[in-house]
Amino acid sequence: MKQIEADYLVIGTGAVGMTFVDTMLDESDANFIMVDRHHMPGGHWNDAYPFVRLHQPSAFYGVGSTELGSNRIDETGSNKGYYDLASGPEISAYFEKLMRERFLPSGRVQYFPMCEYTGDGHFHSLLSDERYSVDIGKKTVDGTFFNTTVPSMHQRKFSVVDGVTCIPPNDLPRLAASYKRFTVLGGGKTAMDTIVWLLDNQADPDAICWVCPRDSWLINRSSVQPGADFFEKTVGGFAANVEAMRDAKSVEDLFTRMESAGTMLRVDKQVQPTMFHYATLSEGELVQLQRVKNIIRQQRVSAIDDRKMTMTDGAEVPADGDTLYIDCTARAVEFKEESTKPVFEPGLITLQAVFAPLVTYSAAVIAYVEAHYETDKEKNGLCIPVELADTPEEWMASTLGNMMNGYNWSQNKELNEWTNRCRLNPNAAAIREGAGREPSHREIIGRIKQGTLPAVMNVQKLIAQLPS
Repeated sequence: MKQIEADYLVIGTGAVGMTFVDTMLDESDANFIMVDRHHMPGGHWNDAYPFVRLHQPSAFYGVGSTELGSNRIDETGSNKGYYDLASGPEISAYFEKLMRERFLPSGRVQYFPMCEYTGDGHFHSLLSDERYSVDIGKKTVDGTFFNTTVPSMHQRKFSVVDGVTCIPPNDLPRLAASYKRFTVLGGGKTAMDTIVWLLDNQADPDAICWVCPRDSWLINRSSVQPGADFFEKTVGGFAANVEAMRDAKSVEDLFTRMESAGTMLRVDKQVQPTMFHYATLSEGELVQLQRVKNIIRQQRVSAIDDRKMTMTDGAEVPADGDTLYIDCTARAVEFKEESTKPVFEPGLITLQAVFAPLVTYSAAVIAYVEAHYETDKEKNGLCIPVELADTPEEWMASTLGNMMNGYNWSQNKELNEWTNRCRLNPNAAAIREGAGREPSHREIIGRIKQGTLPAVMNVQKLIAQLPS
């Protein structure tokens, strides 16, 4: 067994692990050992389907030191008029380049791909008998808490008879041309991406069936654009959300108000969504989804054969034997045991969202706090985990968490100055560009200041009224 040493042992070279180390390279003189089962950094992006793109602009993702994407406005397609969305291959190449050109040349990072961490400072190679024991000078950093799964890694929970083709979306570009009918299984962003891909490639919308267990509220991408040019839409959208939170009489009323303000979308206005996973769409993508009329709602598949789909409640839906089924039922985040835990514990940092759903910004904040503050108590006071929402009700709690953390950071001079400089801060570009100086901008900021406290109080009341 080889004996090696470092200040920090980082488990996982996905987005959050890479962002933590990137920030620490700038804010400390520590050194690191990074361990991952994949052959390249980037975590689940190594396994993503080929047509996946970020939900939100590239400006909000990646590590703090290095811009992701081209920082341009798309001129064509369903994202026309908005900042570019990095593709899966682009993101994988970005993280690989960071490791090769920034991390390793620093002399402070040792990288062990194709290795499995077994606990207590030990890991081993997946390709040989080589084993390692790490003398950890400061802390282990767990970058795997979200336990992210993607369709190609997913074990399906329904049966499929021989002769019926059911694939992850990874295989769709290769097999789609051999079929005329498609059934998309799942209600999340992957299913939506798959339907939009089919329609963008001229599939007949009447040939698509969508098995959608839960409808979802969707974030309108127009309200999450970086920079001063989008200030009125983005910060104005936040002001509208604050006012909706202030005035809402119920959860349903809150989301209807945000929909009226243009910050939230849904596929069918006659259906009240019960899911919220931060899926972010353009109105162009929404129009594509609305072309599909054959939607089986509030059902999950338990078995598929060449004549029918059998649902979990026993209902049977006739099916064409010459249908390609695309399994998009993987849940993006599968927490190991609990939805949150303390970020800082003796000898351990567990990377989590402290500003949901921006996990890379969260990891950067955690790294800055680790580098500049002393006690775990002080650090945890600045990094209170925010649970990633599953439902509209949970969106209220996660949004309150974001607001409370943001307020705490603003009251800490050094941390506030750093967050305003951080590339990953969704408001940083607008701040750097001098947004807020126009009279219309000042009016929006005034609405936020005036509405925040009543909004917090009303949402707390709405949460208290929810069934336990």
